[in-house]
Amino acid sequence: MKRVAYIVESNLGSYILGQMIVPQLEEGRHGVDVKGMFFIHDNVYIPMRDNPLGQRLEALAMRGIYLQACDQCVYMRNLADKLIPSCKIGCFPDFYKAVIDHVDLVITI
Repeated sequence: MKRVAYIVESNLGSYILGQMIVPQLEEGRHGVDVKGMFFIHDNVYIPMRDNPLGQRLEALAMRGIYLQACDQCVYMRNLADKLIPSCKIGCFPDFYKAVIDHVDLVITI
């Protein structure tokens, strides 16, 4: 099975994750092994504690999916203390260091 990491960049990121990818992951039918997700731009609002989708991502992180939000995007929006516990804060090099040896593809959605 291929291993992938997602960079969540699109303004449709919440919809794509919430309506497509996360349900498939929860049901074990996504078809690839997701190793990580990196949230940039306004998508840093997704892994927030008060966001229901963030709570679902927290549960998936407990299964081994690495979550990270862009440091500049988070700090610019004053969200550092509002993210789910499993979501790290960092930049692209941090994300690549965490996932690059564990994935076959990095996909931007």
